[in-house]
Amino acid sequence: MRLSLSQTPRMEQRLIQSPQMIQAMQILQLSALDLQERIEQELTENPFLEEVEPEAPAETAEREERSEADDDARGVETMLDELERYERDYGDGTRTRVASSEEGDKKLEAMQNTPATYHSLGDSLLEQIALSELDERQHQLAEYLVYSLDHRGYLPDPIEQVAEDCPLGDVTVEELSEVLERLRAATHPALGAADLRTCLLLQLDAHEIEAPLVRTMIRDHLEDITLNRLPRIARATGHSIDEIKHAIEAIRGLDPIPGREYGDPGAAVIHPDVVVEEVEGEYEVRLTRQRVPELTISPSYRKLLRQAGKGDGVQEWVKKRLEAARWFIDAVHQRQNTLLKIARTIFERQRGFLDHGVKALQPLRMQEVADIAGVHISTVSRAVSGKYAQTPRGILALKYFFTGGTAKASGEMASQASIKQRIQELVEQEDPAKPLSDEELAQRLKATDGISIARRTVTKYRKALAIPSSSQRKVF
Repeated sequence: MRLSLSQTPRMEQRLIQSPQMIQAMQILQLSALDLQERIEQELTENPFLEEVEPEAPAETAEREERSEADDDARGVETMLDELERYERDYGDGTRTRVASSEEGDKKLEAMQNTPATYHSLGDSLLEQIALSELDERQHQLAEYLVYSLDHRGYLPDPIEQVAEDCPLGDVTVEELSEVLERLRAATHPALGAADLRTCLLLQLDAHEIEAPLVRTMIRDHLEDITLNRLPRIARATGHSIDEIKHAIEAIRGLDPIPGREYGDPGAAVIHPDVVVEEVEGEYEVRLTRQRVPELTISPSYRKLLRQAGKGDGVQEWVKKRLEAARWFIDAVHQRQNTLLKIARTIFERQRGFLDHGVKALQPLRMQEVADIAGVHISTVSRAVSGKYAQTPRGILALKYFFTGGTAKASGEMASQASIKQRIQELVEQEDPAKPLSDEELAQRLKATDGISIARRTVTKYRKALAIPSSSQRKVF
């Protein structure tokens, strides 16, 4: 067998992504809030990058005259000292910049608008028992129990297992149960319940509610209540439907989630990237600007680049930083232009939604938007990912406007969102004593709206809308 080396030329096309392309794609995918954080990071790391501050014309002229006078008086050494100062202030964070009164006002406003610190269930419960009459060991056991609860306030593990796993030495089940009772007395009577049934029964005992039927239904027929099988409960207990309904109302007055009133899960804040406003009968699509500042390159460093001496390494370092700053500014501008172009294309196609609501939402695919906007479909996907639009119909994710559809009998297309809304309307208009089944809903859609879809599709949409089945919606 003969071994040899050879060279064979060939031609091929290959897409090689440059660092600039990768950076542009990453920035395009960022939401407005994430982009703001990224800009703040770049402003901190790159001393050549500056945020354009709005100024009055007179102040701008005065600043330019003062800058020209200073530049004439400075030499290369003075500029190098300034570069080193900026590098210390913005590079490694060893020195802090003295904030002006205007910056101080901005920081104070930002602090006032900052959401409150997340307060967990454990933190809230510990505050409740801080002043209770517990000795040091009981406080430690109470803290251990509190942080053994789940987000609902339930104790998912058996108390025997919790006592065995306790790191506070030899802890008996009786000792831990006593502390748990003290916790319940100070907070919620069903705190640390093992399941929903136990949670409800504990509240009956704590409130001294004497209702044998309610207790029986909680103990033996909780699943039947969930599935609305009232006749079955009536046959098993020997009570009438009206008595069963009164008992269910009493059960609804109990709290199924003992940890709900403690702790703060924190509200999700949505910052829209796109704003759609009606102006004189026409819709204007624009981007939110308050969170994306205008960026520029420091003019003093461009002059420093021309004045720096050759061979000292400063010129090469300055060029790299300037190039990085230009790349970042171009990437941000490209992100804004691309997002605006795609948003305008979306709302040109969804004008009916802006005028009439969800029922007029048109089927739309990302490929259609990509063809109209002149970009690749992956660019559309990145641009709309995690982005929201503030419209006259509410704040909605941009992905909401991309939906499939079904052809009507008239030949028009109905979007999935409009079909779901129609199902919601039919359910709201039905007779509660004779709710519509999924098959009947499909027949109504075909008869009244010309929409022909299968029963299983109706079931799928109904579940997506969190609408119970017909048997569960029935009112006895």
